[in-house]
Amino acid sequence: MTAILLNESRSLKRASLVLTGVLAALTAVFLAIFPAMQEEAEALEEAYPDYVLDLMGLEEISSIEGFAGGYIYPFTWILFAGMYFAYVGAGTISGDIRSRKMDLTLSNPVSRESVVAQKAAALWVPLAALNAGLALTLVAGAAFLGESIDPVAVAMVHLLGTPYLLACAGIGLVLSVNLDRPRRAKAAALGSVFVLWLLDGVASMEQGYEAMGYLTPSHYYSPTEILLHQEYAFLDAAVLLLAFLLLLTVAAHRFAGRDI
Repeated sequence: MTAILLNESRSLKRASLVLTGVLAALTAVFLAIFPAMQEEAEALEEAYPDYVLDLMGLEEISSIEGFAGGYIYPFTWILFAGMYFAYVGAGTISGDIRSRKMDLTLSNPVSRESVVAQKAAALWVPLAALNAGLALTLVAGAAFLGESIDPVAVAMVHLLGTPYLLACAGIGLVLSVNLDRPRRAKAAALGSVFVLWLLDGVASMEQGYEAMGYLTPSHYYSPTEILLHQEYAFLDAAVLLLAFLLLLTVAAHRFAGRDI
């Protein structure tokens, strides 16, 4: 039965296009200020505190690759897109329960595990929109500025960044099946991704806290390493994908055993 998948995919189209447009516009704004920052790159890099450099993965801003990895993707992808996917995941089950739509859904011959799986599968819509929209904006914007950026490296940034977004969505799904109120679940999901992002920054700059970073999704995704050094961390992406599958399994098991 794929009716839930098709219905959820349609319902996510508009929001996905809006999000892609907003983040593409934000990317364009970042690119517009790149020439000015490029001229003052050395002074800016010396002015930033070490903790800011570690938090954003900022290695250099004199090249378009370093600028994109240290400025554009930490905000558009790791923070904003990650929070959006957690937000969407948090509303999938709790929203339908609250509106009583779930009663109608479960009146059909479909298992609760299938409901969770199909709702998670519908995330292909925002994934496709974001990957295509932001990659094209970056490549086209760089060309407009007279800069060259490796399209293969850009493609790998998005390919290896997809498991990160799925892991954020998995956090939202677990909250969605455990919290009855959609607003509470969504707020908790947004806060969780933001706090985990901050914890990763703290872990990377404070000795003795490195182990804490292993519990954060952003620890396993570094756009800077991909764009500047062409280092493709497939193992880290696999860890994030495994985390998503585990979170999805937990959400499905919890939803199958709870009363609504």
